[in-house]
Amino acid sequence: MIPVHFSHERSPAERGLVLGASLRPDIERTYASYASLFTAHGVSHTQAREWGEHALAETRAWAPKLAREINGIAVGAGLDPWQLGALNARTEILAATGEGECSTSVGAGATGPHTIQTWDWHDTLRHVMLLCAITLRPGFAVCTFTEFGIVGKIGVNSAGLGVHFSVLRHDSDHADIGVPVHVVARRILDEAYTVDEATEIARSARLSASSVFTIVTGDEIRGLELSPAGVAELPPRQRTAPDTRCESLATISLDVAEGRLDVHEGGPRQVSPETWQSLSAKEIAWPTSATTPTG
Repeated sequence: MIPVHFSHERSPAERGLVLGASLRPDIERTYASYASLFTAHGVSHTQAREWGEHALAETRAWAPKLAREINGIAVGAGLDPWQLGALNARTEILAATGEGECSTSVGAGATGPHTIQTWDWHDTLRHVMLLCAITLRPGFAVCTFTEFGIVGKIGVNSAGLGVHFSVLRHDSDHADIGVPVHVVARRILDEAYTVDEATEIARSARLSASSVFTIVTGDEIRGLELSPAGVAELPPRQRTAPDTRCESLATISLDVAEGRLDVHEGGPRQVSPETWQSLSAKEIAWPTSATTPTG
């Protein structure tokens, strides 16, 4: 089973601190695994530190609350902040080295806003998967499938907006590290109620690596191809052929109407009713009458 972390802390720094302390061995192991992957692609310790610090600075300028959360994770896990910066920017660092990452496939059923995708990644990194259920403010919560120490990836919020996430490559990808795409995904989940709001958030980030987000609400689906050259909007019928070199480590389904995230550890061929893990953003949200959190 994939580990689950519930977060009810009232400030980003405290949220990160508790997560880091609670999951310290897993975060340490995840960072060590990515550090080895960086080294295998010719990234020195000095370069990884420089890129990690740059990613943290970009996040601090664009999403200060998430920067405080990342810093809190570092403190709780006993790691340097730049190491968490590098972990959250693992896509950007690998893009700078020319490493490719497998894409995922997404589908939405004709009967309602239900979606599904696989997460295809290195089979040696099957231990990095984490589910987070995060209560952010009165009446609003987020559930995300992510990796230990990384603030977000695929997920759904209690407002009924979901984000699917696939990493592709673009000619404009470069080594001047920008806002990590994982940070962009989490900020969309934290702040967006509509597809247009999600698109506006994505367009406001300075990027150095490319990804495809599929934004889903009860009445709209939009593909966003993010790259340093800009953000292209795709209608739901347009698809990019998936890269099948990696293994499907997880299968993720979103029910945006119910604010529910369902995850199966492994590929879709092994799915059965008993293998699904479910989190509901609507169930964990504070009542709207609660005191607004600080930070």
